[in-house]
Amino acid sequence: MGKSIRYRLATLIALGTGMTPLFTGCGGSDSTPAAPANLTCDNAMKTGFAPDSRTTVLLVKSFKKGDQLLLSGTATATTPVAANDMCLVKLLVGPGNPGPASAPSTTQGIGIEIWLPSVANWNNRLHLLGGAGMAGGQQTSLTAIVNAPTAAPWNVAGVEGAVAATTDTGHVSGGGAILMNPDGTINTLGWSQFSELGIHEMTLKTKALALAYYGKTQKYTYWHGGSTGGRQGLKQAQLYPEDFDGIIAASPAINWSKFSTAAIYPQVVYQRDLAGVAPTQGQLDAVSNAAISACDLVGGQHLGYLLDPSQCRYDPTTDLSAICVANGGTNATANCVTPAMATAFNKIWYGQTSGGSVPSPSADNGTSITLTGNQRWFGLPRGVSMTALASVTPSSIDVDLVALELQDPTWSLPSFVNATGNGANRWKNLSYEELSNAFDRGVALQGPFANINTDNPDLTKFRARGGKLITEVGTSDNLIFHFGVINYYNRVATQMGGLAAVQAFYKLYLVPGMGHFPANGTANPNANPPIPTQDDTYAVLTAWVEKGTEPGRRDISSPVTAANPVANTAPICVYPLQRTYVSGSLNVAASYSCS
Repeated sequence: MGKSIRYRLATLIALGTGMTPLFTGCGGSDSTPAAPANLTCDNAMKTGFAPDSRTTVLLVKSFKKGDQLLLSGTATATTPVAANDMCLVKLLVGPGNPGPASAPSTTQGIGIEIWLPSVANWNNRLHLLGGAGMAGGQQTSLTAIVNAPTAAPWNVAGVEGAVAATTDTGHVSGGGAILMNPDGTINTLGWSQFSELGIHEMTLKTKALALAYYGKTQKYTYWHGGSTGGRQGLKQAQLYPEDFDGIIAASPAINWSKFSTAAIYPQVVYQRDLAGVAPTQGQLDAVSNAAISACDLVGGQHLGYLLDPSQCRYDPTTDLSAICVANGGTNATANCVTPAMATAFNKIWYGQTSGGSVPSPSADNGTSITLTGNQRWFGLPRGVSMTALASVTPSSIDVDLVALELQDPTWSLPSFVNATGNGANRWKNLSYEELSNAFDRGVALQGPFANINTDNPDLTKFRARGGKLITEVGTSDNLIFHFGVINYYNRVATQMGGLAAVQAFYKLYLVPGMGHFPANGTANPNANPPIPTQDDTYAVLTAWVEKGTEPGRRDISSPVTAANPVANTAPICVYPLQRTYVSGSLNVAASYSCS
């Protein structure tokens, strides 16, 4: 009996019927092989590994410890080196989306890149990694190796000893145009693969390959992602609860259509209220730093970033030191702002409203865990760096989403290409009411958009299977409005028996001063907020899953740089507890409690 036939018989039930528990299980035994280990790291795997008729092995390559990790070209001083013996496998899982070769929506299928440690070095874990942005990649390339935003998969396999994998979620690259068919209709297969199916297929195929390669099932399976990768992790907990024992869903891009539509609100404010003239970088930074200075006092000292932006009600319209002299203020610098600009800042901080109105921050600063007034979605927190979302041009991902919601590419940037017409920057003409309509359309289209919002609060099945979940999000996140993450967590608590019940399996940490990825997210370049490392968070998750060590307060450090040679330390607390100053140095964790 050939290797391919033996493998198919061994995995027929698991893959043929979709019974993924045969490949999963929190703390499941790894002592009894479920199939003979019959795969070797060579081209024989191209026919030897055949979990189903839709899967093609594109490439198999063995690397020895010390080898340069390169598929083509000439190595340089920065070419990574294999930390241990490993096997690289690239897969393509069909079907793709049919269509003309030139159409952005035409695809071959889901690309997957898997790194297998040697048999001797495998730690019986799968450690799967999330994507960023639209999550496309070079997973099907025969000449390129993928670097994931969370961690390099080859480093995970070589150093940690876990099987690592990434996926392109069904497309190599591109913005929102990949999700519109050439005739202008919704690419429902593309949305499905991007939203959920790409991750699930990667998980099933990685488990199947590990079983065939090592001759036994993994003991633990972990998801590790941030941003889009964080959204992907929460989607698995919601839709495929048996896939993972532990999930890190950092800075998760959930509420996708809501926050992404609201993300172009700053540019609509500029177009409607400021005649299309956006504030300069200097003005953005000056007003944001004024907000920090007004709200960062801790123990009578300026911290340099905000511990809790929800408590800040700074109002530039009443701050004469921010308003230009010509407008009755006292600021004579190039970074002064007009009253109209000051109001625009308040609108951006409050978040999208249905008609462009904004209340006085003294009455409502828009940071409640539930939406207030005519607020459609939350805004950027005060003190955050506004460069990413509030500059002259909107993010292509966000304005592409509006074009997809309105099913008309002309609303987007010229980079949006479709046979019915290309992007024509019509976003500049959006009224507040039209943007609000796009918001509603995004919610109404969640079915064909494969529920991209990933906001289902029912995690009952994930909890029942013993899964553990950690979310970290910066309170100075400059790309995703972190109040939306808090809103989701509280909805989970309401759905599942209260905060105490949810905290038994799902921990949320708010990280003051942290931006979208682990870095200072504030407009103050001298701020040096302590930030959790990816390795630390992963260690906390694995200890919770494998040893039952429940996470609580975690003392973390700021990055050490030439500008900040001494690390600051501080705790991050399990929500709803917050970092609270007690006494002592502002830059020492012992000076704070979680209360």
